[in-house]
Amino acid sequence: MEAVQASFDDLGRPLSDVTFCVVDLETTGGSPAQGCKITEIGAVKVRGGEVLGELQTLVNPDESIPAFITVLTGITDAMVIHAPRIAEVMPSFLEFARGSVLVAHNAPFDVGFLKHYSRELGIPWPRFEVLDTAVLARRTLLRDEVPNVKLATLARHFRATTTPNHRALEDARATVDVLHGLFERLGPLGVSSLEEVSTFTARVTPAQRKKRHLADHLPQAPGVYLFRDARDDVLYVGTSKRLRTRVRSYFTESETRSRMGEMVMLAQRVEAVVCATALEAQVRELRLIARHRPPYNRRSKFPDRLSWLKLTREPWPRLSVVQRILDDDADYIGPFRGRVAAEDAAAALHDTFRIRQCTPKLAKRSRRTPCVLAELGHCLSPCDGSVEVDAYDAEVNRVRRAMTADPAELVDAIGRRMSDLATQQRYEDAARWRDRLTALVRGVVRTQRLLELTRVPELVAAAPHPDGWEIHAIRHGRLAAAGVMPHGTHPHGWVDALLATAETVDAGYGPIPAATAEETECLLRWLDTPGLRMVRGAWSSPLESGARHLDLLAKVAP
Repeated sequence: MEAVQASFDDLGRPLSDVTFCVVDLETTGGSPAQGCKITEIGAVKVRGGEVLGELQTLVNPDESIPAFITVLTGITDAMVIHAPRIAEVMPSFLEFARGSVLVAHNAPFDVGFLKHYSRELGIPWPRFEVLDTAVLARRTLLRDEVPNVKLATLARHFRATTTPNHRALEDARATVDVLHGLFERLGPLGVSSLEEVSTFTARVTPAQRKKRHLADHLPQAPGVYLFRDARDDVLYVGTSKRLRTRVRSYFTESETRSRMGEMVMLAQRVEAVVCATALEAQVRELRLIARHRPPYNRRSKFPDRLSWLKLTREPWPRLSVVQRILDDDADYIGPFRGRVAAEDAAAALHDTFRIRQCTPKLAKRSRRTPCVLAELGHCLSPCDGSVEVDAYDAEVNRVRRAMTADPAELVDAIGRRMSDLATQQRYEDAARWRDRLTALVRGVVRTQRLLELTRVPELVAAAPHPDGWEIHAIRHGRLAAAGVMPHGTHPHGWVDALLATAETVDAGYGPIPAATAEETECLLRWLDTPGLRMVRGAWSSPLESGARHLDLLAKVAP
């Protein structure tokens, strides 16, 4: 794949191209929830270091200004008596700030007041991005540089041209100088876009931030990333449409998962696998997790928890919950999320059909003492020779049909049982049978979806892509090749070249012969992409049959 120079959109919005609206308020108190009012608004709009405009207005709070506020700000009742009220001021401010990023020193205070009165006046609040210079200073400056992050302290430190004096416009002008001073400090740290400033303000440890260089070599392309430790063991595998941006977030964003912080501290390098498409990245992530079982990937910690329900191939077939599929020509449904779900599905079948539940292998001519299930009529009792092979095979075929074709007979039978239990007010028992029925039908639907794709030897499909068409070759439910065909390219020759390098896939056996269920289901979701076109091969979405089964289930187990 050819290297492509990253665009500004990939890298983020350069700070020099972003319009900031730096705002400051003077109020009658600390909280609008306690009835405090705005008495003055000051705002400065800047871009690229240039002032684009200023806004300043006093606001009539319709109440007397507390004496200590007058002492602090110098704003008196006489000054605001003829000033416009907040209902007149808010629309003007929002129009002035439209399309910009709001900046304030201690932003929750100023933005909180503005949002409160916008809501109170019934004015929709634009979804402003917000920067807080107090937080940014706290993350950027060392304690021996400034004793605190008060606006007056920072203004002196950065030699602001305006001295803050608790008047809105002067404080906003001082905040502009502080903002530019902080941006200059962030430049040598490689922070040059709005997105990087936003993540830089997150709460991360200095040790995590120091490892930010581990992402510097990564491309801005879709793919998979692998964190490796000092022994080169894989710690974590992830995927992203923009590798460098995603990996850098581990060192700059607030990571609420403590284990991720632990993982970052162990990481010594980050490896990237560039992929042609996002789908290829998702598939490669699944394969790499299965191969390496990285300790910090949740899905790799219990890889053997998937279960299958198997109808065995032996003289007297039975149901068995297994962890993997064998090449034994048996019938399987699943995979289920765990053994309990598979056992629930088996219980639904055992309640409806009278096949044996015992586990010993039985010869064609068996003469054993029948169990209690046979005495109760829940088993045809092949163990004591009281049933003919043809009669037992007919019962097995009913089970096979419910598992692999149509579970309608089973749904009707258990639906009647649930109705009887509900009539007897045995609601918990009815709910238990509902859960068993749900597990069975969902297993049948999942199997049928997988089989629709794994039975296809080769399928080539195309979906719209910004640069042309993303093409994927799928063989027996496994991704064999991926690429992006540019606009104006001759499709036949391009597809032939892609298939020449495609992975060779054997048909194998079972519902998922060539890939994991997760990979095949990932491909199935992509095949439902709007605007998708078949290039080679034929395939019809299995959603219709699955939806029919689930609709059947909903009628008895809503």
